[in-house]
Amino acid sequence: MNINPIQLFDTESSTFTYILAAPGETEAVIVDPVERHWERDLRHLERLGLTLRYVLETHAHADHVTSAGKLREKTGALAAVPSGCGIAPAELQLNDGDTIRFGQAEEIRVLHTPGHTAGSMSYVWRGNVFTGDTLLIDGCGRTDFQSGSADALFDSVHGKLFTLPDDTRMWPGHDYKDQSVSTIGWEKRHNARLAGRTREDFVKLMGELKLPKPKLIDVAVPANQNLGLPHGG
Repeated sequence: MNINPIQLFDTESSTFTYILAAPGETEAVIVDPVERHWERDLRHLERLGLTLRYVLETHAHADHVTSAGKLREKTGALAAVPSGCGIAPAELQLNDGDTIRFGQAEEIRVLHTPGHTAGSMSYVWRGNVFTGDTLLIDGCGRTDFQSGSADALFDSVHGKLFTLPDDTRMWPGHDYKDQSVSTIGWEKRHNARLAGRTREDFVKLMGELKLPKPKLIDVAVPANQNLGLPHGG
């Protein structure tokens, strides 16, 4: 049965945070929490009577600082992160094909989807996929830093994400155009950067974007590799 996540938004970085919980369950998972909103997120969990079991990261973000470490301290949840992102303090270093279990019988399937960064992960749960910056609504993440690769992103999307059922709901890590959710089928047919493009076309397109360096990258990435905590914290 498809169950939609709770979708929360940070307007400063256009980042989505997701709370995953099934009806009748008392355990929850949060995906890509943002440091400035940790109290908001705890209030949502408390209101719903949920205990936080895992904090998941899709990658080491360059545009905001995570609250993973703070939430771990406050709730006793475990941090689960992509093994290729250098987030050493996390309890779980995830690899492709891993399964995260919570609640009575909830399972999240881990997909390694590199391209935006070398370690980027996507997470599949109950007819939903959380794609981080790998696949965005009508777009995709940039591939020009943090060991990014347009070739790898093309493979991740076509070989992993676009092989999911067409009716899989696709929940991105960011959106800049007031969109909130898509489907794998729609992205396969309409995504402006990926639909109908050859690998060569896509690599050329990504190489010509010439995007400015993220303003927070020099602060955010080291902080996020420490779960958003001060080093030594």
